[in-house]
Amino acid sequence: MANFYLREDLDDVDVGDEVELGASEARHIATVSRTRAGERILFGNGRGLRVSGTVISAAPELVVVRAESVDTSVRASPRITLVQALAKGGRDELAVQAATELGVDAVIPWSADRSVTRWEGQKVAKGNQRWATIAREAAKQSMRTWLPEVLPLASTRDLVELAADVRMLVLDPTADVALWSPDTALDGPALTLVVGPEGGISPAELDALCAAGAQQVRLGGAVLRTSTAGPAALAVINTLRKRW
Repeated sequence: MANFYLREDLDDVDVGDEVELGASEARHIATVSRTRAGERILFGNGRGLRVSGTVISAAPELVVVRAESVDTSVRASPRITLVQALAKGGRDELAVQAATELGVDAVIPWSADRSVTRWEGQKVAKGNQRWATIAREAAKQSMRTWLPEVLPLASTRDLVELAADVRMLVLDPTADVALWSPDTALDGPALTLVVGPEGGISPAELDALCAAGAQQVRLGGAVLRTSTAGPAALAVINTLRKRW
């Protein structure tokens, strides 16, 4: 059972229930994975539910599964949100994919001063949907029971307002304090990580975020790409806060 499938509208499931998985998942189950009746699969609703069951019938339009074991997991704590600046070359999408695999709870696309890529007009909804699809597929690949949220595109002004209400850490390779330092407060129920674009976060943005309550932190001596900085920080926090 190397695959995990999602049906987001699924609520409670009891052992013995027959559950239908529609075309979006059925096509992959029956055609790509070539799963047949009698084989077992895993599926959930992206909100903690995990079901193991036996396939009763498999067709590209509809797969029917009999639930044989059901469990529900709680969301990991602290809740981690990644603010990822828009970046060229698909590096922002790589960040969303890896962050999802590493357990991020929410992702906020950020139109930073130095972002080369821009979402404007119809691109806003299209880009948001693209990130949501990437997060969904990454969650399935990593067999995560909780699907991360992809929140609306944010401006720097939006982040400044957010920094006044949440524990926000801005990743900056020139920061004096390391992410794992005792001077970095990683306690509390929620953390927000901010990652800039290829050219980094502008001085004006750093000043505004820090004035609102955010803290600049560094990861190490190397300067990481925008696609790897967020996932690397997630790995550190997962270890320090025992999310893993």
